[in-house]
Amino acid sequence: MKKITLPIRFGLVTSAVLIAYFLILALFHKHIYPGFSFFNAVITTFGIYEAIKLTKLEKPEAFSYGEGFKTGLITGFIAAILFTFFFLFYITEINNGFLSELYNVINGGLNADTGLVTFVVLIMGFATTVIATLVVMQYLKNSSQT
Repeated sequence: MKKITLPIRFGLVTSAVLIAYFLILALFHKHIYPGFSFFNAVITTFGIYEAIKLTKLEKPEAFSYGEGFKTGLITGFIAAILFTFFFLFYITEINNGFLSELYNVINGGLNADTGLVTFVVLIMGFATTVIATLVVMQYLKNSSQT
């Protein structure tokens, strides 16, 4: 259980930062523009980087690529799941007109429902997590060359 507490803690913090960023965008009515969601990848990558870096600093001799990868995935998946639950709550309880505003902005003629949009948010979070973890591990992995 000790090994998993660090990624859980960083996943919670990362999701809190993602939620705060979304609410700041909502404050200025910019949350309906999908382009701003690219910064979510930066936030998620930074959270994963910090979790893996701290894992490596705590036990450098026991740190492996697999251990770092697992830490990154747990951190990102927790952040993505919690943000998705917040997003679902936001579009169903706080701002019922969000989806119609979003559809008007993207002009795609989409007729997607709440479930599909929530699923897409979750899959985007998972994809960002996997890619960010791979990138961070290339930077933080132990080199076998001397």
